[in-house]
Amino acid sequence: MTFPCTRMGAAVSLALLQMSGALAQEAQAPAAPDNDALQMNRVVVTGTAGGTSKMKSSVSLSTLEADTIAQAVPTSAADVLRSVPGVRSESSGGEGNANMTVRGVPISAGGSRYVQIQEDGLPVLQSGDFNFITPDAYVRIDGGLSHLEVVRGGSASTLATNAPGGIVNFIGKTGEEEGGSIGLTQGVDYDSTRIDAEYGGKLADRTRFFVGGFYRRGEGVRETGVTSEKGGQLRANVTREFDNGYLRVSLKHLNDRTPTALPVPVTVSNGRIATVDGIDPRTASFYSPYWVPDVTLDKNNRQVAHDVNDGMRVRSTTLGLEAQFDVGNGWKVTERLRKSVNSGRFIGVFAGNSGTVGDYVFATGPRAGQAYAGRAFAAVVFNTSIDDAGSIMSDTKLARTFQLAGGARVTATGGLYLANQDLGLTWNFNEYLMQASGDRPALLQTANVTPGLVGPAFGACCSRAIDMEYKYRAPYVNVGYEAGPLNVDASLRHDRQSANGSANIATGARRYDPATVQRVDYDLSRNSYSVGANYRVSGALALFARASDGVAFNADRILFGAPLDGSAPVSINTVRQVEGGAKWRNGPLSAFVTLFHAKTRESNFEVTTQTSTANSYDAKGVEIEAAWRRGAFEVNGGLTLTDAEISATAPGSEALIGNAPRRQARAVYQLSSTYAIGKALVGASVVGTGKSWADDQHTIRMPAYRTVSAFANYPVSERVMLSLSANNLFNELGYTEVEGDGHAARAIAGRSIKASVKYTF
Repeated sequence: MTFPCTRMGAAVSLALLQMSGALAQEAQAPAAPDNDALQMNRVVVTGTAGGTSKMKSSVSLSTLEADTIAQAVPTSAADVLRSVPGVRSESSGGEGNANMTVRGVPISAGGSRYVQIQEDGLPVLQSGDFNFITPDAYVRIDGGLSHLEVVRGGSASTLATNAPGGIVNFIGKTGEEEGGSIGLTQGVDYDSTRIDAEYGGKLADRTRFFVGGFYRRGEGVRETGVTSEKGGQLRANVTREFDNGYLRVSLKHLNDRTPTALPVPVTVSNGRIATVDGIDPRTASFYSPYWVPDVTLDKNNRQVAHDVNDGMRVRSTTLGLEAQFDVGNGWKVTERLRKSVNSGRFIGVFAGNSGTVGDYVFATGPRAGQAYAGRAFAAVVFNTSIDDAGSIMSDTKLARTFQLAGGARVTATGGLYLANQDLGLTWNFNEYLMQASGDRPALLQTANVTPGLVGPAFGACCSRAIDMEYKYRAPYVNVGYEAGPLNVDASLRHDRQSANGSANIATGARRYDPATVQRVDYDLSRNSYSVGANYRVSGALALFARASDGVAFNADRILFGAPLDGSAPVSINTVRQVEGGAKWRNGPLSAFVTLFHAKTRESNFEVTTQTSTANSYDAKGVEIEAAWRRGAFEVNGGLTLTDAEISATAPGSEALIGNAPRRQARAVYQLSSTYAIGKALVGASVVGTGKSWADDQHTIRMPAYRTVSAFANYPVSERVMLSLSANNLFNELGYTEVEGDGHAARAIAGRSIKASVKYTF
């Protein structure tokens, strides 16, 4: 296996040799836990069969504590992940609609096809790349979050379904610590007010509880002229401990409405992106008080009207059960069970073109009926009803540790994962003529009696009705061996997906006709494996290596393409990975270095262009995570260098072979620091990405960018904390996505500053 950047690879190898030599004398004196900035000795449960420390694990993983997450000043769950080395999170879509992957695994469909987002060990949604409904839309960061565990590659292939790239696990509080807090957060340069509260403690000698949540209201970080943020979340759990285990019941209710950000008009000249006069991609929002109701059809061909300014509305009620018991003779059984009722609506305004300068007439707003001389563009309303995204998921496993002669031990784990994921979507795309302004734009007159309405968008391609049920069955087994400083584990998983349902395209007067229904009925299965080893050279240095092969099943992304009734082969997506590296501590310095090689094969069907693609990708690189802590000062950083290329394509697209995949930068980095000044704590973080290509054909270049966030916390008293924080402090313009013909692009949000006060009791 070869790696890019020969000089860099040699430098890493030399550094590892120097670590080994320098630490040979320290085998009996490992670093103190207080100096363990990367928490190498912390036990993690994500991507492991039964929980193990980072120092013993043979996978690349990171943990983020709740206070560290807050210091990064994230605007969404996806924004949090930009601080994790190896994770590529395009958090430019608002609180949801983010694109996410790891290392060199491609982003070629929306969402997180190869990375599973979990809450407390179970998936939020079984597929990460459903159209218009991504798992991050159902995750909110609040005071109920304990910490975050992120696994890249490795055992994710065999310990979760549809997760060959990795697992992101948001782990909640369960009342171990008595007490709580209440806080108020107010936008300084934007309109938003939010209240957070949480409390946990004992109900009885062996029973504890936790309850927490938030409520907010306002415009959000992009000015819309309307109340586009409204809603909140409540979650609670009760844990009962027994002599031989514990039982936990949990509840979460989310009802939240937030604006989503879609590509806005831009122009491209000689491969370079330029903004359009009057539209700043950092702040533009085409939500506006001057919209008219968007009238569409439901699945029963009834006309329904929706407020375009509702944006992304998500509703979720989940009931969970978690239990773990010793059942005798050394056997331990663990059960995680969750029933979720999920629904919502996605309404976003997409730029169908870059606009045309001309003479128009205002149709809505304070100047309705007056002339408008300027640029107008096609405002396509993506109006999708999330009729049903409910699920029931169960992960049951049985484990036992066998003691061998000489102190060695073998841990055997067998499990069965079962999931039913429903998917009911109704798409409707209408096109309107809109003033090209990023500040409360108005609709312009057309020939239609509905103000601004042009008609169905994209040639009436996108009035769709989807009713699907996806069933997953996955038995798995993991065997781990530990003898002194050596840990070896191997795991195997058999994933089976059964898909059943229907997909329909509205015909004629955009009506749904039973005669045009596409029936879906197929079964797929595939085996995945992962094998790894970790060797602790000393108490402060460990070397590891791993090979894995995993699968990500397609869901609604392949509807309306090839037959899906079992009469023709159905495509799947696979990822094969090899990785290896070192974990090292030396006093206040900790480092985690991983070399990786990933090969991905995937298939896609793009509805708006009615085209199918089948590409293979090859990516090699190095991922570095490091931290240094001394007294009141702490620094954490990460760097991922990736050399990726398209290695194979479908016939007719051979010219793409050798090109870097779209939106894949060679370098992505993070750096954060905090410093205690008396009672105050201040800090800043930098997240950057190198230049990349917006398209596989390499015709549009996305420039490199970096964002700086900063915060300051000051305790007024023992219980009262004041905070001031800023995201994208220097108002950097950074593009994350450009349409293939260059007419529109999506960018990160501009600067936002907020202040908060928190009372702890």
